[in-house]
Amino acid sequence: MYMLKVENSFDSAHFLAGHPGKCRNIHGHSWRVVVEIESETLADEGEARGMIVDFSQLKADLKQLTDDYDHALLVEDGTLRKSTLEHLIQDGFRVIEVPFRTTAENFARCFYEALTGKGYQMTRVSVFETPANCAVYEGRW
Repeated sequence: MYMLKVENSFDSAHFLAGHPGKCRNIHGHSWRVVVEIESETLADEGEARGMIVDFSQLKADLKQLTDDYDHALLVEDGTLRKSTLEHLIQDGFRVIEVPFRTTAENFARCFYEALTGKGYQMTRVSVFETPANCAVYEGRW
C-alpha cells in the first residue's frame, strides 16, 4: 500500500454552545490539518507516472478547503440569534455557519468527506487545535 501525507493550516475562532467549560466562549485556534491518502497502485503513464497523485495537486486541494475557513468565526447553525449573526456580518466580520458542532472531530470528518468527494482514497484526517491536541477521523469504505 502506498500512502501520501500532506498538511496545511488555518486560523479561525469558534465556540462550543452549551459547553460547561471555557470553550463556550469565543476563542481562536491555529488549526493544523494533516491528510493521508492511500492507493494500492501508482499511475503508470503521464506526468504522474510513479505517483499516487502529484503532491502539488493534493496540497492545492487541501489548501482550497482550509482557505475557506481561514480568518473567520466558525459558528454551528442555530447557536447564535439571527440578529447577532446579521450584526456581526454588517460590522464586517467574516462568519461561516456550518451544519455541525465546531469540534476538531467534526472538522476532521468534514475534510475527510470533502477530499473523498474530490476522488481521493482517504486513509485519515487529523485536525490539531493545539500542537498537543488533535482529533482523527478514519472512514470505513
